[in-house]
Formats: sequence, structure tokens, C-alpha cells
Amino acid sequence: MEKSTIISKINDFLEDEFEVEVDEIRPAANLKETLELDSLDYVDLVVSVESNFSVKLDAEDFVDIITLQNFYDLIEKKIN
Repeated sequence: MEKSTIISKINDFLEDEFEVEVDEIRPAANLKETLELDSLDYVDLVVSVESNFSVKLDAEDFVDIITLQNFYDLIEKKIN
């Protein structure tokens, strides 16, 4: 899957399911501070990613995930 498709899908469900404002969805956005995702949101995010991309995510996968770009890269790595 192309990275642009991954980014588009992630951005779409951030907007639709997490009600993140479109102008805040940018690669440098901090998931916790800028996008205001809390621990319950992370669980929902994992479920959404696993169902949309058919990948398995573990808590260890999120150790170095700070920005949305980090998250895009993680999903791309898991898929490919």
C-alpha cells in the first residue's frame, strides 16, 4: 500500500472518529498534545488501524510514537 493511501486513511478516521480538526492533522502534530488523544483514544486508534489495515499493534509499538509522522511511518512499516 502506498504511503499516501495510508496517510489519507489515517487522516480520515482521525477526523471522522476522533473529531480532530482538519487543520490540526499534519505530520508534525503531537498525538497527545496537539491532537489531544488520551489513553482511551489510543485504544480506539489501535482498533481502527487494525481493522482498516489488517495489522497487529502492541503497546511496544507506541514507545517512540510522538508525532503523527511517527505514526504514519509505523503503520507503513507494519504493512510492508
